[in-house]
Amino acid sequence: MDIKVLGAGCANCNKLEQMLVEVLTELNEKANVAHVRDFKKIASYGVMRTPALVINRQVKLTGLVPSKDKLKEIITSELMKRG
Repeated sequence: MDIKVLGAGCANCNKLEQMLVEVLTELNEKANVAHVRDFKKIASYGVMRTPALVINRQVKLTGLVPSKDKLKEIITSELMKRG
């Protein structure tokens, strides 16, 4: 699974990244996680509000830090897709 946190490095962007790592650890899943800070790259995803979460090249959320439970739900849903 390829996961990107999009954001310039603000507190919310960093919080999302930290929570993402925690959720992956709790689920005992490995993923390629990157924090994209370049505005041109962020815009290439069509994202206008950060933080944003991109999983396997699909934007899953923008402009907010979800609850940990919601983030876990998003990750679990993606894991189920891969079978």
